[in-house]
Amino acid sequence: MKLMGSFDPRGYDDWVGVATKALKTTPFDKLKSTTADGIPIEPIYEGNPTPQPIGARAAGTPWTVTARVDIPGNKTANAQILDDLVGGASGLDLVCAESPNAYGFGLTISCDGCVKTLTAGVHLDLIPIRIDAGHRSADVARLFLGVAAEQGKSVDLAVIQDPIGLLAATGRLGAKAEDAIAAAAEAAKDFPGAALEADGRVWHAAGASEAQELAALLSTGVAYLRALEAAGFDLEAAAAKIGFTAVADQNQFRSIAKLRALPLLWGRVLEACGLAAVAPRVHVETARRMMAKRDAFTNLLRTTIATFAAGVAGASSVTVLPFTQGLGLPDAFARRIARNTQSILIEESNLHRVADPAAGSGLVDEETEALAERAWALFQAIEAEGGMVAALRSGSFHAKVAVTAKSRIEAIAKRREAVTGVSEFPNLAEAPIAVMDTAAPTPKSFAPVEHVAAFTPRPLAETFEGLRDRSDAAGTRPKIFLANLGRIADFTARSTWAKNFFEAGGIEAITSDGFASIEALSCAYKASGALAAVICSSDAVYDEQAVAAATALADAGCEILYLAGKPADAEKKASYEGAGVTGFVHVGVDVAATLSDALDRLGA
Repeated sequence: MKLMGSFDPRGYDDWVGVATKALKTTPFDKLKSTTADGIPIEPIYEGNPTPQPIGARAAGTPWTVTARVDIPGNKTANAQILDDLVGGASGLDLVCAESPNAYGFGLTISCDGCVKTLTAGVHLDLIPIRIDAGHRSADVARLFLGVAAEQGKSVDLAVIQDPIGLLAATGRLGAKAEDAIAAAAEAAKDFPGAALEADGRVWHAAGASEAQELAALLSTGVAYLRALEAAGFDLEAAAAKIGFTAVADQNQFRSIAKLRALPLLWGRVLEACGLAAVAPRVHVETARRMMAKRDAFTNLLRTTIATFAAGVAGASSVTVLPFTQGLGLPDAFARRIARNTQSILIEESNLHRVADPAAGSGLVDEETEALAERAWALFQAIEAEGGMVAALRSGSFHAKVAVTAKSRIEAIAKRREAVTGVSEFPNLAEAPIAVMDTAAPTPKSFAPVEHVAAFTPRPLAETFEGLRDRSDAAGTRPKIFLANLGRIADFTARSTWAKNFFEAGGIEAITSDGFASIEALSCAYKASGALAAVICSSDAVYDEQAVAAATALADAGCEILYLAGKPADAEKKASYEGAGVTGFVHVGVDVAATLSDALDRLGA
């Protein structure tokens, strides 16, 4: 059967017509949105009839499943490495205590014996290894090469030398930035593979947009390309020495477009140098900023989406942060889940079978091109200032990223952007989640010579998690009484919404199936022990009962009284306030500010 012949063809206008009809009185343009980079996102796209695959990874080639290894104590870390490799990992991401990505933990590697203990039982010639040791990456990588040579083996190393990223993340270097970059380029002669890394994690963690992250990656890569050429590499060999680390987060299509734009942008740089546009090696790590401390199991949703985006977009290798990364040092269970997230997407979902499956999607293709254009313009602005180091010294790039981060945090505070399990659908009854009880190591320090303002990480959940921390610290959790009026059908929508609203700030909601009378409502409030209440029902019920309910609650001693919903006019608002309502909660209010004020008034 030729099924397609059974359906009449439908074009763009047909779909717009169907959508417009379904929207009824809502304008079609209401479905449009804009990214942090100002890229318009349309509700409906037409597919690209001549898709051009961009992905850097060939069809049928799985990405390297890279396991993050950051456990202090080389014997303990070795046991985890062997568990990772037996459990499906095909590469190792060795994060030392000196790395800004160690998050207070990390490996301690200072001698050949450390390497031998750490890699006992590991076939060094079979496992690609990333060395992420901050200012000591080259030194640690040399130790690995020495141990491999002693064993008569070669080792596939990616050496994460990134002086620019290190300066941005920590605000300091042990030499002037230009000298540190030159030294890293000189050290690259000691390593057969990639030895300088343009790392996007610092920018993304600080709140950068997709175009800002790409522009910083590109400018950093160009700085290293120049340094390698100055160190005596020809341009083709220099380009092969540079790798990229990019970030994928919970926004699937933004991440796919960003990762597809990166090889386009780097290809343009190579072409400007007279070289063929060879796809770069792109390692992808799931985003640190999206990892929530509260209801941490929701991180599994976010990391799965991010890993899917990385795999679809052609990542060479992927590191999935374990779901408890925000709580402390992840245990073996969390690390196993991180491995299995990748293994399932490769072995069961077969994401690697098709090269760049997003090619041809109207949304993805258009966003990829628009993102590449905006990132190139930002890159040119950075280069016009003198490059990435100059932009860090002047603070101009800090300012750009800060504006974007502030806008995003404000959107989360007003719940225009949701953080599942934190700002939406909070779980006040969550059980503690285990992490490893391991002392933090003491990283080797250096005397700083170069100083700039460090980029501060901006976790998406930080505002609401701060409110939850206040609630926990109160000893007895603050409570709010849900004054549900009318029938269950009348109050369920707003009651459920109000429960989520207040519990996002750690204020426990006491709910019910409604009350037979205003007197029963008043008695239930007194018995609840709550110091605050919120009236919940439909507008029609409010017209009949809200004033009486508010009066009764005020008479019962309720001094903190909200109404769920926005009054239709000033007259209604005044009547509710006159009866004792002290605030209104509805879509569009600053949720975080309202909850902070509520905690203040409740004594938390």
